[in-house]
Amino acid sequence: MTEPSLRELYEDPGTPLSSGLERAQIQATMLAGIASSSPRPLVAVDVGCGDGMATALAAARCEQTPGADITIIGLDWSSAALEGARRRGVLVVRAAIDSPGLPLASASVDVVIMSELIEHLVDTDAALAEVGRVLVPGGRLLLSTPNLAAWYNRVLLVLGIQPLFTEVSLRGIYGRPGRVVVGHLRIFTRRALEEILASAGFVGIDIAGAPYHDVPRPFRPLDRLLCRIPGLSSILLASARRPT
Repeated sequence: MTEPSLRELYEDPGTPLSSGLERAQIQATMLAGIASSSPRPLVAVDVGCGDGMATALAAARCEQTPGADITIIGLDWSSAALEGARRRGVLVVRAAIDSPGLPLASASVDVVIMSELIEHLVDTDAALAEVGRVLVPGGRLLLSTPNLAAWYNRVLLVLGIQPLFTEVSLRGIYGRPGRVVVGHLRIFTRRALEEILASAGFVGIDIAGAPYHDVPRPFRPLDRLLCRIPGLSSILLASARRPT
């Protein structure tokens, strides 16, 4: 049996292309705040936009925010993802951040969004360097990724269970709850995310928390409460700047 490649996995119709609505709403609000405080129109790219749900939500939020003049473009490698994003009215371009890099000029973008993408990348350092290349001086990176040290993962590890969000195979889920393989390669704690962003040259790094949409219903109030402590939250939301 031939091991499937990551790109074959992302073209599989059974592979999820969207992430949580609450995380997307928080990130959309962050983007609208950046756009409304700018004295000029902005350009943002959503790298790894998936089916465009979060991209379309961010665009709608900005349209509803006074003074937020911004153009948002979705980038993804998966043709299935791009077709879904087009149906949502998102302006899309087929591209990958890893190789040969983003089809964008240096210092040409005001905001780069990376929602639930960095955990899928083999070379995270090269990807963050590419983000730094395309951002204008002072441009912003808005990044979200699952938290390895989420409150329930700490419990699972004590019980000898593989943490959620982690995967050991492209063929199946082993050692933890769940059934769908999504291709997670790199899972971060808050500290690891802060340190890799700083190493990539980003400044003004701020980490917030967001809930996870698949937490069982009885535990969702607790999950939302613990978002106030980013180190325990389900999802890490980072905002960082390229130095001026």
